[in-house]
Parts: sequence; structure tokens; C-alpha cells
Amino acid sequence: MKKMMIGAMTLSLTLAACAAETDEQENGMLTEEETVETEEGPRVMTDGAGNEVEIPEDPEAIIASYLEDYLVALDVMPAAQWSIGDGEGVQFYLQDELADVPTIPYDLPYESVLEYEPDLIIIRDEVEQDMLEQYQLIAPAYVMNASPTDWRETLLELGEILDKEDEANEVIESYDVRAEETADVVAERADGETAAAIWMIDTTLFVVHPERSSGAVLYQDAGFELPSVLNDLSDEADWASISLEELAEMDVDHLFLISDDEEPALTEDRLWQNIPAVENENVYTFDSQSAWLYYGPIANEQVLGFIEESFEAAD
Repeated sequence: MKKMMIGAMTLSLTLAACAAETDEQENGMLTEEETVETEEGPRVMTDGAGNEVEIPEDPEAIIASYLEDYLVALDVMPAAQWSIGDGEGVQFYLQDELADVPTIPYDLPYESVLEYEPDLIIIRDEVEQDMLEQYQLIAPAYVMNASPTDWRETLLELGEILDKEDEANEVIESYDVRAEETADVVAERADGETAAAIWMIDTTLFVVHPERSSGAVLYQDAGFELPSVLNDLSDEADWASISLEELAEMDVDHLFLISDDEEPALTEDRLWQNIPAVENENVYTFDSQSAWLYYGPIANEQVLGFIEESFEAAD
């Protein structure tokens, strides 16, 4: 009788333990499912304006004016692309990918944004509060935290917004490998030599900031030496105004000239002709539709290609 009572108690304890384990497993599974649902739902991020923005899951219609380079690099097509001059001026170097994407004015008028019915608006620069509030009536509007002059930070933040962080890191890693290849070419062909990118509009000259746009590619990535005069000429703008006399003082070895004039008038000037890059036929000309004037991984990689192609053409 005593053995039967012990057996019954053992069975009861076993059943209770099994029931408790089952409840624990079910609760654990429920918690896991709830976590998955939370992770897959909308995410909240604090933007550059200090607002908490609910990012929609898998946004399909994105307006991100002047950030199209980064979107394309992340394999995301915007609902509309940046433009000026009633849509006549676009980022031409991206048109292989964006040829079929309609244009939107660069300053994003409310009516134009509303027309495209976006489900996410990403704003590159600071925006007036009243305009931001208007955008928020259309869709979640996120103002970037990253500086527009730092393409890596910008890409990583967009990767976080769009849940493409792995892709963003892969783009940067791929670019760094490509930059090393160009740096090797520069080291072989122009070790210790200086370079400058000059944008010529009629008779007005601009030189690129050494830490911005294609300037960062020339000096930080490709490894050209920086002309000493350039430190005094560059200001907070991406491209600083420069006189022909100042350019001549640079004593620059390689000149990447961005100009739409087939025969610029300044090239006949004696000061121009005495520049070492001109004397040694190390002037490489590109039009203003090329990637030299822009930011982003695609623009930068194209500039790396231009540098290598320039050396090849000089052979």
C-alpha cells in the first residue's frame, strides 16, 4: 500500500513538471513570436530635427531629394528624382539607373511632394519647421542626422532607415577596395605629385574643397598630394572661387578640368600655359554632367575611374 502511494505521488509530480515545462515552452514561444512581430513592425528613429519618426516597413514610394546616389547604391529606386530648371537639369551621371524616374523640383514644394504620394520622405539638409510640418501631413518625414559632406555617414544612416545596414557596409567595403586599386595606380604613375579639380564656367574658376565631393576622392582616397596654396583658398563651400593667378601659384602637376566649353578662353592666357600640368600635358577635361560635382558612392567610384582613364589616355 505504501509503495502504491509513493508511485502515485511520483506520477503526480512528473505530470505537474511536464505541465509546467509545456506552459514555459508555450510562453517562451509566445514571447518569441511577439518579439518577431515587434521587430518586423514600424521602427522609430530620432532624426536630425530631434523628432521621433516612425519608419514604415518596406516603404515603396520614397522621396529623398539629392540622395538618389545612395538609394541607387542600396538598390532602391526613388519615387521621383532631384532636378532643377523645370526638370531639365538632373544628376546626369545617374541616368543609366534613373532614366525612367520622374523629376521633382530640388526644393520639394508641398504640392509636388503630395503628387507622388510618398510613404516616406527623407530630407538631406535642414528644413524650415513649417515646411517640415507640411511634409509630415503627407508621410513620415525624416531629416538626416549625418553631415551631407560625409558620404559614408550618410550611406550608413540611410541603410539604417531602410533596414539595409548590411548592404550599406558592403558598398563601403567594395568602394574602399576600389579606392586602393586607384591609389596604387597613382602611386605608380604620379607618386608625390599634386593634383587639383577645377570647375570652369566661362572665365570663372572654382576649385574643389580638399575634404569634400571629388576633392576627398583625389586626396584621401586616390592619394594625390595637396597643393599647399589650396589650404588657404578653400572655404566652407564645396567649390571655392579662385582666380587664374591663384591657380598658377599652385604649381599643380595634374589638373582635372570640368568645363562645357570646347575651347575655354582662359586656356590662351600666358598664366594658364605656364602651369606645370598644362606644360606637361597633364590636363584631363570632363563636362559638368560627369560625377565630379557630386557626392555619394557611385559618384566617387566614377571619379576613381576617371583618374585611371586619364592616365591611360595619356599613354
